[in-house]
Amino acid sequence: MTKIMEHKYEDEIQMLQKEIEMLEAEREESLRSIFIEHGGRLQQEIKSVLEEKEGGGEQKHALSKLITQIKNLEKDRRRQTEINGIALNECFMKTLHKSESKQVQQVRLAGHCGQLLFQVEFAVTEIQEDKVLHRRITELNIVVDGAEFKDFSAFVSRVEDTKDLLLFFRTLRMFSERCEERQQTFQHFQKKYPDVVSLPEGCRSELMTIRSPKLPGVSMTIFWKIDVSKEGLVKPSLELLLKMPDQAQELDTKKVMENGSDHFKSLLQILGVEASIEGLIRTLCL
Repeated sequence: MTKIMEHKYEDEIQMLQKEIEMLEAEREESLRSIFIEHGGRLQQEIKSVLEEKEGGGEQKHALSKLITQIKNLEKDRRRQTEINGIALNECFMKTLHKSESKQVQQVRLAGHCGQLLFQVEFAVTEIQEDKVLHRRITELNIVVDGAEFKDFSAFVSRVEDTKDLLLFFRTLRMFSERCEERQQTFQHFQKKYPDVVSLPEGCRSELMTIRSPKLPGVSMTIFWKIDVSKEGLVKPSLELLLKMPDQAQELDTKKVMENGSDHFKSLLQILGVEASIEGLIRTLCL
């Protein structure tokens, strides 16, 4: 009877130890999440406490050390943001299972890359076999702001299937850079030629329209797509659509309407995007 009770107590002690380990891990994860969301404010509050306190050498030294650690973490975060262009606003981690050979954690990341907001949720499973640690990602879900980015949405769906999180973040940065380049170019021409250039679907869309004030009914629309392959290759693609009244088309002996798109592609290869668009505007409208 005594041995049975001993085994029972040993089992209960082991269960309690595991619960303690999980609670300690969750505490560390919560502290990490709090720092990411409120690190700057915590630093200011701790500093004010230091300034108000008098004496208490050991406590003051501990608070001073904590401030230094927070500053270093904040500096590392800013450096990582500058390097990869991705800024995290939220980082939540929770241990779902933990044993000697296996650990499962739930992770939620939220932030932005350029003007693109994203949220990523996934589970990380770690299995220890002898001296080898196997780690894999499961249950990956990604949400990216901007329903207008159809090509990128298709890529995200493929990443969720393959669970390739590194490919997502690498492609996200390249895609964000190309989107910012397109937006800045569209806004530049709209500001420079406000009576000629319009953005019917907003500056983040892929359309820019050019209308001639001297030639009613004549317009050009530039389609600036950003293609994303399933391998994460980001490539801009520009096309030109010309529109003119039927009477003008009958007088188009040089077949400008028919060959305009091909001429524009040739200009892009020679002059680049901005110079080619500038040439179109000046030719049609000035």
